[in-house]
Amino acid sequence: MPRLILLRHGQSQWNLENRFTGWWDVDVTEKGEAEARAAGALLKDKGMLPDVAFTSLQSRAIKTLHLALEAAGILWIPETKDWRLNERHYGGLTGLDKAETAAKHGEDQVKIWRRSFDIPPPVMERGTEFDLSTDPRYAGIDVPMTESLKDTIARVLPYYEGSIVPHLKTGSTVLVAAHGNSLRALVKHLSGISDNEITGLEIPTGQPIVYDLDDDLAVLDRYYLSER
Repeated sequence: MPRLILLRHGQSQWNLENRFTGWWDVDVTEKGEAEARAAGALLKDKGMLPDVAFTSLQSRAIKTLHLALEAAGILWIPETKDWRLNERHYGGLTGLDKAETAAKHGEDQVKIWRRSFDIPPPVMERGTEFDLSTDPRYAGIDVPMTESLKDTIARVLPYYEGSIVPHLKTGSTVLVAAHGNSLRALVKHLSGISDNEITGLEIPTGQPIVYDLDDDLAVLDRYYLSER
């Protein structure tokens, strides 16, 4: 039976500091490392070991994947890294404290930037501190300067269909270790969640979400592995 396991990275340093992170490369905290190891131990304990794994080009997701696979005893399985599984780009908000930004621009405006489906944050200026357009990992990629959730979905879903679905069609168990918004894109697609509802969906760090699928990749069941 095909199975897709979604894992949001463990707590990052900027999660802890309540800052907008997006594409900026931030490491996991000690708590985040523990969450990743616990996720891997849970996969092993439940006998739900993935055959192949996918992650983004961001360290917090990559490290979460590796710590989880190590805890599960399967660090050797094939893995693929791709920028299209990166977090949503927060544009000019990147690096800012969320509370201070709300105090400056108003909570309603920040809520629109954070939670609207198709309204992106302010565009990041080229050449500023958090501009990644010259980062070697993104060579040959037109790095966005801001993204809405809709924009994020537009890059995640084609990647899912082209690179992840072929593994699921062979009956494999696939683990995707990624980010809150790139995983929201997959949950929206798989669970048929509306544009309005998906913006309010919270995906907890370090908690494997399991989709059991039939041979046509229709969803048979969806659950948090910790609840089974």
